[in-house]
Amino acid sequence: MSESIDTSAALVIEGLTAQGDKFRPSDWAERLCGVMSAFGADHHMQYSPYVQPVNLGGVICVQVDVRLEEIEPMAWRFLLNFARDNELRTHQANSSNVVVQASMRSAPEAKGLRA
Repeated sequence: MSESIDTSAALVIEGLTAQGDKFRPSDWAERLCGVMSAFGADHHMQYSPYVQPVNLGGVICVQVDVRLEEIEPMAWRFLLNFARDNELRTHQANSSNVVVQASMRSAPEAKGLRA
């Protein structure tokens, strides 16, 4: 069964720091999503259906389905801590994948999100 991220309940980790600087290295999103990937039936690595790299308005981001918090709490905390430790901006996406106003707060402090 192929699942996709429910964008009505998705956390977006932006590739921008709280100071507005571009986060490096440039492939950070693919690396972070790679940590959550697994081999598929076709013997190729596939990103988790809950953690996907995305480009929103020219900004490299990682979109995380909030259902991950219930399915795999340690992975959820890892992603939130990554965002916090690197001072990355976070926000919640809406159902049409249009960016909602970005938060300048670190991930665990973002409204409604827990580490």
